[in-house]
Amino acid sequence: MTYVTHLECSLTGETYPAGQVHGLSAAGRPLLVRYDLERMAAELSKERLAASIAAGFWRYADFLPVERSEDRISLGEVVTPLIGIDRWGASIGAAAGSAIVKDEGRLPTGSFKARGLALAVSMAKQFGIDHMAIPTNGNAGAALAAYARRAGIRATVFCPEDTPDINIREIRQQGAATYKVNGLINDCGKIVGGGKEHVGWFDVSTLKEPYRIEGKKTMGLELAEQFAWRLPEVIFYPTGGGTGLIGMWKAFHELTAMGWLDGPLPRMIAVQAEGCAPIVKAYEAGEEHAPLWENAATVAAGIRVPVAVGDFLILRAVRESGGRAVAVPDAEIMATRDRIAADEGLLLCPEGAATAAAYQRALAEGWVGAEERAILFNCATGLKYPMAEVTSEIDKDQPIDYAAFG
Repeated sequence: MTYVTHLECSLTGETYPAGQVHGLSAAGRPLLVRYDLERMAAELSKERLAASIAAGFWRYADFLPVERSEDRISLGEVVTPLIGIDRWGASIGAAAGSAIVKDEGRLPTGSFKARGLALAVSMAKQFGIDHMAIPTNGNAGAALAAYARRAGIRATVFCPEDTPDINIREIRQQGAATYKVNGLINDCGKIVGGGKEHVGWFDVSTLKEPYRIEGKKTMGLELAEQFAWRLPEVIFYPTGGGTGLIGMWKAFHELTAMGWLDGPLPRMIAVQAEGCAPIVKAYEAGEEHAPLWENAATVAAGIRVPVAVGDFLILRAVRESGGRAVAVPDAEIMATRDRIAADEGLLLCPEGAATAAAYQRALAEGWVGAEERAILFNCATGLKYPMAEVTSEIDKDQPIDYAAFG
């Protein structure tokens, strides 16, 4: 069963029938899945959801477009935890309980990309699609490879040649045909787009099909339930293609229409790296679209997206929520990652550390209050990224200088 009524062009409002394979709209913009929210409000309840024994984001199946339970592809998803980081927070002026990490690294394949790709692959299975292709900076390709293999669907993945090696190996190990490309993710995307006609694969690039947004919106549904339907004041989100920020904002509006939320919606903060900040540039210029960012470069590979097809949706969510778009330098990203690991025993990925660096700036500049609850999205496990070498050694055949350990 599904409550889907139709799909809608995010730019023009043109409607498209549900139950058919779609990519972008006729205007070349993302399609959004629309639901009968009035019927959902009448038939669903928070109590019914609380009693659900379904695991992970599939507990929100009623809010999603997959019709048959047998088409839901699962790899053991969990509801990702909220982790307070009060020691680090206190050091930068945050009140106790204000700085909270939502750790998406606990999901299958170690990142939040599991959410969107699980939905995209499940819908592909429902529609009988047998070959999917994706451009990726690493984690999306790993998620597609894993969920497509689970579903028995062929996957082909294109990565920039400087994608972290562990990501490339992970993608290949999980059964996808994997290629390194001498360019950035938008160059990989051109290859995928060209192959639609020549190869016949389905293009599952960010926002070029309707269902990754639906998977990512489960982050918003989880937050609402975890906070007892009264959302935190501000959300810091690492923003490349922006699917998750768009998806959460969509989820909040759907829950509002159903009468499930108590209180105001969060301010959405889009966080980028200074070496690739097209959304920040457009936000500061008051523009609705962000032009291609030339020579994009950052240690936070997951947010190195020089151009986003859903740029206007990101900017609308930021502005409608009273939020901001902010860029932080690589040096701050890595210093923040190292500090939080040392203070809290929590290893963030660089993209997650970028949200913490932006939060620290927000506190210092006064546009987020010390008492406001701030959610910092750690989008992947830090174990996928390079770390400092360990050079200290002990020679077991020599006397041990125990005083050195004091």
